[in-house]
Amino acid sequence: MTETERIADELRRAFDGEAWHGDSLFKILKGVGAPQAAKRPIGNAHCIWELVLHIAAWEGAVRRRMTGVAVKLSAAKNFPRVDDISPAAWHRALAHARETHEELIAAVKDFPEASLRKRVPGKRGAHYTFYFMLHGLAQHAAYHGGQIALLKKMV
Repeated sequence: MTETERIADELRRAFDGEAWHGDSLFKILKGVGAPQAAKRPIGNAHCIWELVLHIAAWEGAVRRRMTGVAVKLSAAKNFPRVDDISPAAWHRALAHARETHEELIAAVKDFPEASLRKRVPGKRGAHYTFYFMLHGLAQHAAYHGGQIALLKKMV
């Protein structure tokens, strides 16, 4: 197994199965409906829905960075606002997150292993390589997955 295949597997596990840290993101989201996803049990904290959109936004940003584009998300794209809280809109948000994730996994599998040591366009510091960023993305999913799990229990 190549290193890019191992990273793709780590990302897949964080999102959709057999994660070492506990339940994967999509397992945590199982059974969450639109009303529950839109609720704010902690004042101004992000709701489940916003966190799902945030995770998808960063997966898309990382995938674009892998093509050599320097990507910086605006505040509106980092945590997209949820206006339509219908079940259909929630279904679209989940489908978008899954599609974005699958596109990322495919891109990571095809990413040249030698490029893992290259610096990410637009990022400062010699440590900010594609290797660092891709592992960070799995950590990002675990972090927000934990938040979502707590919010799910609260609502």
